[in-house]
Amino acid sequence: MSAFEVEKLKLEGSYLIHNFYSGDNRGEFEKFFEREIYAARGIPFTLNETFATVSSRNVIRGMHFQINSPQAKLVSVLQGKVWDVIVDLRPDSDTFRQWVGVELGGDSHKSLYVPRGFAHGFFSLEDKSIMLYQCQGPYHKETDTGIRFDDPDLGIRWPVSPEAAIHSERDLGLMSFQDYLKNPMKL
Repeated sequence: MSAFEVEKLKLEGSYLIHNFYSGDNRGEFEKFFEREIYAARGIPFTLNETFATVSSRNVIRGMHFQINSPQAKLVSVLQGKVWDVIVDLRPDSDTFRQWVGVELGGDSHKSLYVPRGFAHGFFSLEDKSIMLYQCQGPYHKETDTGIRFDDPDLGIRWPVSPEAAIHSERDLGLMSFQDYLKNPMKL
């Protein structure tokens, strides 16, 4: 059995969470979120929506966010393995425009806390990687957007060449970082 542990990442306000996990001869149990435990560790997160994605190997999704009322997210991998990336898009932050990538897997028992004001994306390292998203704040379809995963101003180093990855048409049409600067997120 292991308790929640919180590891601060280099981007201000972001955390890698070591989830509560227990396993025995019956199987396994993993807790991804408990409001009181998160609050005691300085993470003010409440849940508004939950959803999952299933991705094939070599898929890159991202870098996504909402322009108006951006959501905070707690992302976890239930099955498979991904290389998860966040970018600080808060212009007044000391870590503005910096990114960090962490590997999350169904057997790692870790979650990534993505604060409001960050873009999020990932690269699927295995087939049928299932991501669980727990989001704080309402979803606004009208302002759901992102910055291209391969934008040179962000300089994200993906574990695959962008040409070898699988992308959606939506992600290929996302804005550049320079366009984002003209209309940044409204926190």
